[in-house]
Parts: sequence; C-alpha cells; structure tokens
Amino acid sequence: MAQDEREIRDWLDAWWEATRSDDVDTVLGLMADDVLFLTPGREPFGKVEFEKAARDRSVAVDGRSEVQELEIADGWAWIRTHIEVTMTAETGESHHRAGSTLSILRKEAGGRWVLARDANLLPG
Repeated sequence: MAQDEREIRDWLDAWWEATRSDDVDTVLGLMADDVLFLTPGREPFGKVEFEKAARDRSVAVDGRSEVQELEIADGWAWIRTHIEVTMTAETGESHHRAGSTLSILRKEAGGRWVLARDANLLPG
C-alpha cells in the first residue's frame, strides 16, 4: 500500500475514533478551515456550523465505514465509503442510519491530509 493511501486510511480511522469518543477538537483538526459539508435537505455548511452542532450534541455516536473506492492524484484524494452510524440519546433510544458518502481530501503544506468536502447521502 502506498504511503498516501495508508495516511488517508489512518485519517479515516482517526476520524471515527475521535467521533466515537466525542473528541470534537481532534475531529476539527482533521478538516480544512474551508471545509464544506453537503447533506440531504439543507444548504451546504462549514466548519463553524459543524463545530456548533458537535458541541451541542447530546447523543453518543458510534459508527464505522467501509472504503469502497479511494483515488489519489496531485495532492487530492477522494474516498467513497459506505457508513453505518448509530446515535444513542441519554434516554437509551437509538437511531441507526446507513448509506454512502463521498469525501474529498487535500494534502496541506507539511504533508497532512485534511477533509475539504464531504457529501453525506445518509437519509434523515
């Protein structure tokens, strides 16, 4: 496996580990400052909105993803994944969603991969 591919797969593992442990600061560190998220039924939003939602969240998040495609070219990469996410409220009530995502990463100065764009196609 090439170095960039290993780094991107490690990036994805770090994303899920931080998400599961509610480590918002680590998740934010894995994104570009100009990141955009595209989700069904709402306008694209950026890092500020993501952080507010993550810090205000009162549910535990567990999930995993399976890489279905990964392509790397000239400091850019895209990953198509199938993800499964379970959100559990403090009451114990859980909500499960599964579907596809398409994420675009870029390699910043210093060689660090960050999320630049994310299209999450999970149904609400």
